[in-house]
Amino acid sequence: MKFFDHTDDFTLENGTTLPSLRIAYHTYGQLNADKSNVVWICHALTASSDAADWWKGLVGEGCLIDPAKYFIVCANILGSCYGSTGPASENPATRKPYYSDFPNVTIRDMVNAHILLRKHLHINQIHLLMGGSMGGYQALEWAVMEKDVIGKLFLIATSPSESAWGVAVHTAQRLAIEADSTWKDHTPGAGAKGLKAARAIGMLTYRNYGTFQEKQTDPDPEKTDDFKASSYLNYQGDKLVKRFNAYSYWLLTKSMDSHHLGRKRGGDLITVLRSIQQPTLIIGIRSDILCPLDEQRFMADHIPNTKFIEIDSAYGHDGFIIETAQISHFLREML
Repeated sequence: MKFFDHTDDFTLENGTTLPSLRIAYHTYGQLNADKSNVVWICHALTASSDAADWWKGLVGEGCLIDPAKYFIVCANILGSCYGSTGPASENPATRKPYYSDFPNVTIRDMVNAHILLRKHLHINQIHLLMGGSMGGYQALEWAVMEKDVIGKLFLIATSPSESAWGVAVHTAQRLAIEADSTWKDHTPGAGAKGLKAARAIGMLTYRNYGTFQEKQTDPDPEKTDDFKASSYLNYQGDKLVKRFNAYSYWLLTKSMDSHHLGRKRGGDLITVLRSIQQPTLIIGIRSDILCPLDEQRFMADHIPNTKFIEIDSAYGHDGFIIETAQISHFLREML
């Protein structure tokens, strides 16, 4: 992991100014002579800048996005807890962590931070910009904000604006965090039980009915407690609590809620999507109930230079990080 420290003011979309900004990032491979081999990966909600770790099979040695061929960059998003400025960072005004006092951020704020890092790395052209889920939100914003910088665009399991369904899911998750009596305590573990419950809610939308039936059904009809599905959700919740924090989770779900490409651009999604001229590959997952196919079809209908692919997966929304063989096949054609 590397760090870029931006020591000037960084003004958020809501007008709040952060007096400085730290961006954690990973790079893999080397820039070629004409700097034409940059692949920039935008990560999703609870991922980090280590794309070769969380996108195994697609990114890394011997994979389609291979550091032997490409200069690969992934930056931890603003507001996260994996090295970039966020709620766990020190507030210069108090010399203590921000915790719940950290200001709300938007997807556009995250992209503005990415652009600062791009300039710091002296990258003038991004050959391929790619992201799934919340990472796709960033990629879409960036394609609109820097039309002359982005060459090709790959989007999977994502949408041009947050749906009412997505907002409802995030609200339920935040309600779970807010119901934790420790929420807003200025301690590192505040809201941990609420975060565990929020993760359980999320898992219901990352997977689907079929996956739970196949993987988590108990074979014993006499059982009356301690079901496999319950154990699975408890396990997933505990695992996230060990590596993430409630402050960032609450904040980043808020940032997804405000995602709308049309905001401050006239409000018309279709017009904004038509302005995206980059060659674009969009992949949707048939079993995805969080970002369903209708959202990818809508983008494909209105982004002019688009190829749209539907894939099957038993894993629902999580298929975007699991189905790397299918993804590699179609992305290879584009590249």
